[in-house]
Amino acid sequence: MKFLKIAVFFISLSTFAQGKVGAVDIEYILSKMPELTSVQTEMETYGKSLDVDLNKKIDEYKALLEEYKKDEATFSAEKKKEKQTALLALDNDIQKFQQNGTKLMEIRRQEALKPLYAKIGQALEKVAKQQGYTQVTRATQDIVYLDPAYDLTVPILLELGISVSDEEAEGN
Repeated sequence: MKFLKIAVFFISLSTFAQGKVGAVDIEYILSKMPELTSVQTEMETYGKSLDVDLNKKIDEYKALLEEYKKDEATFSAEKKKEKQTALLALDNDIQKFQQNGTKLMEIRRQEALKPLYAKIGQALEKVAKQQGYTQVTRATQDIVYLDPAYDLTVPILLELGISVSDEEAEGN
């Protein structure tokens, strides 16, 4: 009998210690945020400016190459080597610029999205506390099944002031 009381005590303790766990689809919330449009516009503008800079470098290279081909016969050996070095340096610069362009775009994208993720984080924290959740995971990572009652995506959308369709609301 004493063993049974101890077992019941520990079972109730473990039940009490377990917290309420929810999940959220952050990328879905991000896709619904109206602010995302301005981020996308900013990224398109930045991408175009990188393209303009790249095209300037390519045009400069083409002009230098054309000049080299046209006047090559008149160059001294020293002048020829100087022009070839300049062409090679410009070609390397173009290649590096192309390689770094993708990295620059990703860095700019992450910087532009930081305030949106912060806003989602604040709403998530508020909803989780209001509804008594002790843990919230990403719904897109290794979850095989999620009871819609524990999906915080729609409540967070509502907290952010983003309207949801009836179908989305029924999921929660």
